[in-house]
Amino acid sequence: MTIQEHLSLKEAALYSCLHRFTRLGVAFSGGVDSTVLLAAAFRVLGSRVVALTAMSPIHPSGEKEASIEVASRMGVTHILFPSQEMDDPAFTANSPDRCYHCKTGLFSSMGLKAADSGITVLAHGANVDDLSDYRPGFRAAHELGVVAPLIEAGLNKADVRGLARRWGLENWNRPAMACLATRIPYGTPIQLHILKQIDRAEAFLRELGVLHCRVRHYGNLARIETGPEQIALLIEPGLRERIVTQLRQMGYAHICLDLEGYAPGKMNRDIEKNRSCSEKQ
Repeated sequence: MTIQEHLSLKEAALYSCLHRFTRLGVAFSGGVDSTVLLAAAFRVLGSRVVALTAMSPIHPSGEKEASIEVASRMGVTHILFPSQEMDDPAFTANSPDRCYHCKTGLFSSMGLKAADSGITVLAHGANVDDLSDYRPGFRAAHELGVVAPLIEAGLNKADVRGLARRWGLENWNRPAMACLATRIPYGTPIQLHILKQIDRAEAFLRELGVLHCRVRHYGNLARIETGPEQIALLIEPGLRERIVTQLRQMGYAHICLDLEGYAPGKMNRDIEKNRSCSEKQ
């Protein structure tokens, strides 16, 4: 089977999943997963689909603008609303179930906004590859009845990007932009000034051409993760010195480069290690 034949099957499976809905609200970040879900839903449901985007300091700068641009280009009704996770002590305490509390509040608020448009079903853009990581937010989605059509249709990340490219979506190769709280180790309280510090540091790296990066925050130490192919770029003398100088001005006393490179779910490794140790006891 060719790649295009494979994508055709996945596309048909996704359309089939979406046909069962009369109206649908899509949790829309502007990233490739939610964009493919929104594009497919719009093809199937037309004006009966609505995109909903939460505005919050936990999201990297530029995400809101990206979501507005993509939704506008599609011609989809787009609703923006403020989310209140920073007002929830269960979220800001940053325990391993942080995402459960975040998604519970987010999907609850989103459901109320969707109801104003007569929509009772919400969908989020999780794909099959997300199932291999620790994702307590999935429990919140399940409890609140939020559906995941990409998973139901069996699409992984490569399938999603393949369909995005096939459909001519401009963000088909856009790097994933996860919530900024994922840069903070569990147990370290999430504070607004920390989120802003991380966001400024990552925005600076993107300006330098390091488009896929994470700045993991350990107090006054910043650990930079990027794709292995960009590690050589970051250690070039002139660029390395600029990065060190700029991040020190942002409040970091120590700046480290992760030689492994970026890997999704890396901050969850301690959880997996602790679970493994507990099972052996």
